[in-house]
Amino acid sequence: MHTDGSVAAVDLGATSGRVLLAHVDRDGIRTEQVARFPNGPVALYEDGREALHWDVVGLLGQVVAGLRDTLRRAPDLTSIGVDSWAVDYALLREGRLLGLPCHYRDARHEAGVAPVHERITAAALYARNGLQHLPFNTVFQLAADPDAHLADRALLVPDLLGYWLTGVTATERTNASTTGLVDATTRGWDPTLVAATGLQTGLFPDLRDPGDRLGTLLPSLGGGVPVTLVGSHDTASAVVAVPATDDDVAYVSSGTWSLVGVELDAPVLTDAARAANCTNEGGVDGRVRFLKNVSGLWLLSESVRTWERGGDRVDLEALLAAAAEVTEPVAVFDVADDVFTAPGDLPARIATWCTERGLAVPGSRAEVVRSILESLAVAYAETLRTITEVTGKDVRVVHVVGGGSQNRLLCQLTADRTGLPVLAGPVEATALGNVLVQARANGLAGLGGASLAALRDLVARTVEPVRYTPAPGSDARGHRTTIRSHA
Repeated sequence: MHTDGSVAAVDLGATSGRVLLAHVDRDGIRTEQVARFPNGPVALYEDGREALHWDVVGLLGQVVAGLRDTLRRAPDLTSIGVDSWAVDYALLREGRLLGLPCHYRDARHEAGVAPVHERITAAALYARNGLQHLPFNTVFQLAADPDAHLADRALLVPDLLGYWLTGVTATERTNASTTGLVDATTRGWDPTLVAATGLQTGLFPDLRDPGDRLGTLLPSLGGGVPVTLVGSHDTASAVVAVPATDDDVAYVSSGTWSLVGVELDAPVLTDAARAANCTNEGGVDGRVRFLKNVSGLWLLSESVRTWERGGDRVDLEALLAAAAEVTEPVAVFDVADDVFTAPGDLPARIATWCTERGLAVPGSRAEVVRSILESLAVAYAETLRTITEVTGKDVRVVHVVGGGSQNRLLCQLTADRTGLPVLAGPVEATALGNVLVQARANGLAGLGGASLAALRDLVARTVEPVRYTPAPGSDARGHRTTIRSHA
């Protein structure tokens, strides 16, 4: 039996959120954006400084408004699913919010690294959780959080929204895998890792899997509609929607951040993986997303915001076109340098970084943009080379999904720097992955029990990626990067 139906995908990114209505049938997926709204850090003055937080209450209001509009358009809605960015959490006591969640770009988290490593060495930590070292990993956030001891419950952002929509608490497993508190092998909460934060076990709810039913929408919000857990870490959902028909592929989930990696059956917890600072995150159906977090198009958007704060109106399309016409070599900088993490004047920081290293400072705005995109492409190529060396996986094609797949210059530079063909799209990969897991869980379009390959085949029939071929022999800077397996 093939039952068609509609589902709602709530997709919360670090710079914007949206609610999409999707109709799923055997021919593909049709989506309609019902609501879109901005998201970003809110600065609150506390402890003598401006601290960055998330306005999760405001987000809830936008989500609820979007869902009500969705239900007006599709009264027979089959399901709702929520995904968001990773690592950040809210503290609750007796079901009540203790405060707005701290933003992962807030400097407070750095204070949690040393206390955790005093309780468990970096090597032992990696052997258990398999995570790339990032100072904003949840394990470090909790160790630095002065209010954590007051809470009896912590909920990651999509789980918090799920709780407010249904009244049910749970922790979805793919997002939990980014906290640093989950054993990478058993995929369960690890008491030793929780103890490293200085807190007691039981702060987070039990783990649940993508496809599980969380609960139903509260009566005050419309009532009766099932809320289905999806890959609630947005990258986990995005990887579901990579339209790959073969295994020899890598992906770049390109947005505010760039998640560059491959999909594996089991984690890689070797010293080489730790030295390379690679991460093992949970995927849908128990797969492992072996990747590195690379800075993303936030570098570009924050630069644009800097110029606009100066009173200028920036035409991004025109700026990207001008960047594509830059013929002289531009500086390639390390996008992973901590100096580029916090919000602020990114062009000035790039200039300082280049000056300190004797590199030519990008002059025009077009050169700054070209420098950012060249630097991202080089980071992608170096990351993929490292991943193939560590895993032995052969990579012949790179899939770029997410918002960055629309950036034609970045996609071409990625092809040039890797020496590999790039297939760009879908843009809405995260939302599509969210939709597909809901559709399978609810038996829509004959997808009940379908494999990941079958879900991806449906994406491939829905969206035709744009192909970018490497320039013959070398990139525009004359530094071709070739990736080969060392298996």
